[in-house]
Amino acid sequence: MASSSEQQDRNDLALAFRLAERFGFHEGICNHFSLRLDGDRERYLINPYGVHWSRIQPDSLLLIDGDGQVLAGEGAVEDTALFIHVASHRANPRHKVVLHTHMPYATTLTMLDGEAGILPMTHQTAIRFHGRLAREPEYGGLAHDNQEGERIARKAAQAPAIDIMFLANHGVVVSGQSVSMAFDDLYYLERACRQHVLALQTGQALKLIPTAVVERTASQFNRDLAVYAEQHFRALEQVLTTDPDFNFTF
Repeated sequence: MASSSEQQDRNDLALAFRLAERFGFHEGICNHFSLRLDGDRERYLINPYGVHWSRIQPDSLLLIDGDGQVLAGEGAVEDTALFIHVASHRANPRHKVVLHTHMPYATTLTMLDGEAGILPMTHQTAIRFHGRLAREPEYGGLAHDNQEGERIARKAAQAPAIDIMFLANHGVVVSGQSVSMAFDDLYYLERACRQHVLALQTGQALKLIPTAVVERTASQFNRDLAVYAEQHFRALEQVLTTDPDFNFTF
């Protein structure tokens, strides 16, 4: 029987899946979210392969150990999910939650070369990610082994302040200290990337925000980020619970 804290983790992670599907962050039945449970043992909640995100409920989630052995639940862990997520959690233990998607606008940036493939500080929404972004510059194929998972996670291990990793020619990994914080970043990252892609489509020069203003505004964001993330997540939960047919236009 799950503890009350594990049950809350299950509830929140399952909710994140369903909300992500509503916003169009999913790609088929691919991509994966994970959560490391509190405690001395290495245990994770993760989605089983083959279950559509719109159908994921708390008891749908698998409980696995660091070797990918299923401790509870029905189904199997996809190899890429296992190797990306375990390596990411181990690389930066402060990240309780790791979200990996191929959401359209953020993934568009991963298809651009060099510095063009990372979000610039040209809009207020982007500033919340100042100092928290990094890019893995090379695509290495599907993560079907520990080596590829560790390669993807290496920058997170080297830079503990990094919460968002753009994976070249692939997608993004968004990590956080709670489900609400990670999901809030996932949501606003896609919005910031959409704004940037739309700006690029004008063909005009981008107007960068001065560094001093960026740093001051980032400090303002960081001061209340956890509180606002929780409020946003619970507001979305209320809408999904009370009006399941609501159109979550992104």
